[in-house]
Formats: sequence, C-alpha cells, structure tokens
Amino acid sequence: MNDITDQGPNPFVTNIEHDTLANNNYRTTLWTGRYLQATLMAIQPGHDIGLEVHEDHDQFLRIESGHALVQMGPSKDDLKSWSAAHDDVVFVPAGMWHNLTNDGNEALKLYSIYAPPEHPHGTVHATKADAEASEHSH
Repeated sequence: MNDITDQGPNPFVTNIEHDTLANNNYRTTLWTGRYLQATLMAIQPGHDIGLEVHEDHDQFLRIESGHALVQMGPSKDDLKSWSAAHDDVVFVPAGMWHNLTNDGNEALKLYSIYAPPEHPHGTVHATKADAEASEHSH
C-alpha cells in the first residue's frame, strides 16, 4: 500500500529520494502548488511515458533508480537521444517533444517537477493506462 498523498499547497518537507523509491504507481502527485508541481513516477521495464509536448510549461526530471532512453526535439520527427540513469536529470523546455523509455530491467523511478502544474491536485495513476484514460476524459 502506497500512502504517499499530495501535500500541496501546504508547506512541506520530505525526503524526495525515499518518496520516489517508495512509489510504485505510474504517477503520484507529491505536491501541487499554484505555480509548481512535483510528481513521482515508476515506469516498468520496456514501458515509456509516451512522446508528448507541453506548450506552456518547463519540466525537470530526476532519475533515482533504473535506466532510461531519453528523446527530445523540436518535432516528433526530429529527436535527439540520450542515455540517463541514477542521479541524472533531464530538463525539458516548454514546446519540446520528449519521451522517456525504461530500457533497463528494473522499474525506472523518477520524480518530475512541472512549472506550472500539469495534473490536478491529488492525482494518482496506478498504471500508464489509468493516466491515458484520465487524459482522454478531459
């Protein structure tokens, strides 16, 4: 049972490495404020976030465990690739197409910070399918 809940917009201090490693959901919002949001992610081997773009916010991702293939570029057809693992960070500028694929053999555990927030306060997606269903229902 994962007891991590969204603590925003209240003042909050936590060990984000511990929280990230303890999270087993595809996505769990850790803190949602007016101008910033932190989410925890666990991506299973062979799975990915899905190629996407956020026009109105920048994104910061930090990998706590696992290994990822990172792809970013100005269009779906113009992507550069990087390899990323434990302690690496990924900066995604607004308007940049991006994807992270777990190309390792263990869960890829990371946290993501969006400014401004991307998901409603308290969002928990146990699986990528849950996340996709939620996004299509808006």
